[in-house]
Amino acid sequence: MLLTCQAGYEALLAREVAELRRGVVREQGPGWVRVEAAGPGLETEGMPTFAHLALLAPREVKGGTVNALAGAATDFFLEGLRGERIDAPWPAVWQGPGELVGLGRRISAVETACAEQVRRRVARVARLAGAELPRGPGPVRVRGLFVHFTDFGRLWVAREAWVVGPRRMADDPLAPSRSYLKVEEAYAVLGVEPRPEERVCDLGAAPGGWSYSAARRGSRVVAVDNGPLKGGALGHSGIDHRREDAFRFQPPAGEPFDWLFCDLVEEPHHVLADLVTPWLARGWCRRFVVNLKFGRVDAVRLLRELRAPEGPLARHAPGARVLHLFHDREEFTLVGAVAGLAPAPAAASA
Repeated sequence: MLLTCQAGYEALLAREVAELRRGVVREQGPGWVRVEAAGPGLETEGMPTFAHLALLAPREVKGGTVNALAGAATDFFLEGLRGERIDAPWPAVWQGPGELVGLGRRISAVETACAEQVRRRVARVARLAGAELPRGPGPVRVRGLFVHFTDFGRLWVAREAWVVGPRRMADDPLAPSRSYLKVEEAYAVLGVEPRPEERVCDLGAAPGGWSYSAARRGSRVVAVDNGPLKGGALGHSGIDHRREDAFRFQPPAGEPFDWLFCDLVEEPHHVLADLVTPWLARGWCRRFVVNLKFGRVDAVRLLRELRAPEGPLARHAPGARVLHLFHDREEFTLVGAVAGLAPAPAAASA
């Protein structure tokens, strides 16, 4: 399969595949890694954390012209249609590394030519094509046409892909910081978001992006941070700003929060051991969105620890996911629900 990720993180994705998922890495480039499974680790154990999209059984296509590449992609797609009836919208997804200057124009030209060839040969099917991937919580297996360029004259094309979930979110001019986008994206991947009158605790809240995200949905937020709030979070009626130490703050006995938020710039093991673990073990929250910064530690080793069967996620929040979101940088986002405490999920509006 061909795995895509954020550009600059392909080396970590390759290590994750090789060391944690028993995969064989064949090659890699900006934002992509091509792998072969050496065991059951890739599909049966879920997609790698650093992966955003996985093209399944892709075919390599090479060509020196737009028409040559488009023709080969069209032929591949039509071969896969034999015996298949398409009556619903299907995704036609064309991607490639933005780091290759001018590649975007080549991708657009080949996509346009391919779409025209498909339209001439199977017009009814062509009318159902769209560029959007599923927008619900991932991972989900999707059938359509998936094309990823690795160079101007080389692409990989597949009929099926695993869509892991990460995607770009819309900004809000009132959001105090870009970290707002991370928690908005986390809702989409988790498949649930804070609801009106739910109680949210945001540890390390300043400048308030995550608190603002919950408060604008009508939730009641306790924002814990000695630093000041800014932008739409400052003075918001739904936000109670407590100037306290996030590591010492505790909810009143018997009153768990519906959500725990945490995006602290601290050593990740410190956050995991001294904040996340007690909150999950003592049932102080029902759901959580937590960021762990891995910039100064071995990210793959940290992933191994987070997935360990004796770790706090496995023990207290089975089914929790460790993500590297579109809006994440050197950090993992942990999303999940505490065993026995989370209410029935409500659909995210993203």
